[in-house]
Amino acid sequence: MTDTTKVLIVEDDKFLSELISTKLDKEGFDIAVAGDGETGLKKAEEFNPTIVLLDIMLPGMDGFEVLEKLKAHSSPKIRKAPVIILSNFGQESKVERGLQLGAADYLVKANFTTGEIVEKIKEVMSKQD
Repeated sequence: MTDTTKVLIVEDDKFLSELISTKLDKEGFDIAVAGDGETGLKKAEEFNPTIVLLDIMLPGMDGFEVLEKLKAHSSPKIRKAPVIILSNFGQESKVERGLQLGAADYLVKANFTTGEIVEKIKEVMSKQD
């Protein structure tokens, strides 16, 4: 990958999004953050992310709806950007739904450190090349 990986974080938990942003920034990623689904979609259009970290429980539009809209977007770059769901929901039905809607992976927040999230982003991106 020649250009910087652009990560869009759609997460309403300010503490968590700042924690992840700080870690990704230190790793050299370009970052944009949105606190809700609507803003996430707008930011996706402005920022053209290489990859998206997406929470499911968001105010207003939930993460599944955001994922559907991203995967149906008119811009091929936005449609093709892998989405990693980052959620507290670990139920199999939620995981399956996320993957069926086109998510590249599904991480349960409580089970992953920020370092492991960075590794997962790198892993997913390495499959894109």
